[in-house]
Amino acid sequence: MSVKIAVRMDDITPDMNWDNFTFFQKLFEKAGITPLLGIVPENRDEKLCCGEPRRDFYEVMRELKKHGCCLAMHGCYHVYTTKSGGVFPLNDYSEFAGLPYDRQKEMLDYGKNKLKEHGIETDIFMAPAHSYDKNTLKALKELGFTKITDGFGNAPYTDRGVTFYPISFLLSRSLKQKKGITTMVIHANTLTEADKKRYEKIFEEYGDNMISYAEYLKITPVTRSAFGRVSEYLLAKAKFLLVRARSS
Repeated sequence: MSVKIAVRMDDITPDMNWDNFTFFQKLFEKAGITPLLGIVPENRDEKLCCGEPRRDFYEVMRELKKHGCCLAMHGCYHVYTTKSGGVFPLNDYSEFAGLPYDRQKEMLDYGKNKLKEHGIETDIFMAPAHSYDKNTLKALKELGFTKITDGFGNAPYTDRGVTFYPISFLLSRSLKQKKGITTMVIHANTLTEADKKRYEKIFEEYGDNMISYAEYLKITPVTRSAFGRVSEYLLAKAKFLLVRARSS
């Protein structure tokens, strides 16, 4: 028995790196899976602008959904406004965590309606920088979002009225697990040739362990305890400190 691996792609925008996006689409097709795609409703993050925006972007996204891809709302503008890590502090900045509830709800509602204008409706949320707080969760529930792609664990879990679909704490370690399920997070815009070779190797070696994200969503979630919530917070903080120490 081996770990099952679902895939999510962040930073999906009309002006993303389409060559790198296509590279992964080919890997997905070969593995026979479909990912979760995190669409930024109105990208204002210059770091995500990699070329001329495609006018048929939303048409492409709707077509991919027809072929099994799951779609998530990835923030609103993808612009970091605070220095808060929220309740899952993998980073010390956020688009949402730390803002007043009313402001968060306003942004989330705007993003939801922006996607709806283009024929895309989803109840899955993907937070930029993985950072959100209690007000984010409250606003998401008010607006009909029921799922979040974040957290740590080896199975989906419910907490504070939302279902979480955990990501890998460390991908290298997650790939070697003997049970459970995890999510591999991909940022295609910043991909190097060395990264491409690494991902090709991962797909070659673990392709049989990969599942479509839609299959992940069918798994019955467990209930997250208060102890599990505290443990997750401490793990996220520890990873943040580890990454910062390595980069200093």
